[in-house]
Amino acid sequence: MTAGPESGDAADRAPPAVLSIGAAAIDEWYAVSNLPEPDGGAFAREVTSAFGGVGANVAVALDRLGRDTGLVSRVGDDEYGRRARRHLAETGVDATHVAVGDDPHTRSLILSDPEGERAIVTAGESFRGLRLDDAALAAMADADAVFLTAYAPDRVSRRVLDRIAALRESAADAGGDPPALVFDLSGSVEELVDRGTEPETIHRFLHAADLFVADGVAAPAFFGSETAAVERIAAAQTGASERGSRSGLRSRGEREGCRTWPRAVLTHGADGMTAVAGGDVSRFDAFEVETVDATGAGDAFTAGLIDRWIAGSSSGTAEADIAPGVRFAGAVAAINCTARFTQPGLPTRSEVASFLAERGYAPDGSR
Repeated sequence: MTAGPESGDAADRAPPAVLSIGAAAIDEWYAVSNLPEPDGGAFAREVTSAFGGVGANVAVALDRLGRDTGLVSRVGDDEYGRRARRHLAETGVDATHVAVGDDPHTRSLILSDPEGERAIVTAGESFRGLRLDDAALAAMADADAVFLTAYAPDRVSRRVLDRIAALRESAADAGGDPPALVFDLSGSVEELVDRGTEPETIHRFLHAADLFVADGVAAPAFFGSETAAVERIAAAQTGASERGSRSGLRSRGEREGCRTWPRAVLTHGADGMTAVAGGDVSRFDAFEVETVDATGAGDAFTAGLIDRWIAGSSSGTAEADIAPGVRFAGAVAAINCTARFTQPGLPTRSEVASFLAERGYAPDGSR
């Protein structure tokens, strides 16, 4: 397993502010007449491909917003993998920790009907073979934040948790700041079995993450219902804050004086978002746009939250600043929905500022 030639020399790069751990996939798009029922069929009016993968989507989105971002991933030594590496080389994402393996590259088959409804099938073993080497673990210590998707293999997720716990303990002893931990519960429980992060490990993230994000499919699948998800997350946050205060292993936000950490957001697509901060629950509306393609909107939203709440100057602010961060992230996601495919519509910071200004908000989402 080797690093790709496009990844650059690690010695020539500053440590990324955000380290994203996830796939850099190739999406194969089929614009179909309809999503077929079991034993049914459909006609593909167009077949094309684009770049995707949750880890790469979040990294590229943060790069577009001007953040220093690195990707930890594994690609295949085939044409798909070479395309993914060439694409990353054209972005500002640090691909130093993107390894190359012998397995077929991870790719997704996406069926999209005229109304924008989708069905997604993923294949390829390259990302499932990811291991965290010493260099990637060292990079975590230098980052401001570490992002991980539930599609990461369970062994990787557990090692991230153990590494963050060790860094928090070291920071508590030395009076420093460990990296913030961001976890995205993407995918249903059934989809993750033998492929991604297992339920027991997800439960650990629920109690350890500074920011926990789940979509409208994943949250009910894991917690049983949306209501149960909100209740469980609020209880976990309250317990985590109490345990952190007793042990001294508090989150970075708490050490900066913020009373509303840890945080979580449940996304509901066009129906908005539910934020849970320090055990308090708030509901927000999504921005209305003419949607061309909603694929990757959740990844764009998560990147917006990381930008504002984790890497931004508002990471340690008070409860009143929950709403601006959600609005900013909602704007990033809404803009991305106005373009085809996952990454082409990811906006720059100035584009987000213009979008928010047209709706009466400041560039950071405040009123």
